[in-house]
Amino acid sequence: MTAIDWQGLMRAGLHGLQLHPHEFWALTPADLRMMLGAEQAVPPLTRARLEELAAAFPDRRDDGRV
Repeated sequence: MTAIDWQGLMRAGLHGLQLHPHEFWALTPADLRMMLGAEQAVPPLTRARLEELAAAFPDRRDDGRV
């Protein structure tokens, strides 16, 4: 488990984003990451990746029915 950098997060939220303390503490980690412009962990789904997934996990059952 990694330690949370509370000092850095509070500096970013309270000074960088100019949030009030009650606003900062009401945020979820996902909210704060979004507000700070953190990159998404998962890239958007591309057509090629969708086709790969459709081939790997077809909608039809073994008996051919949907």
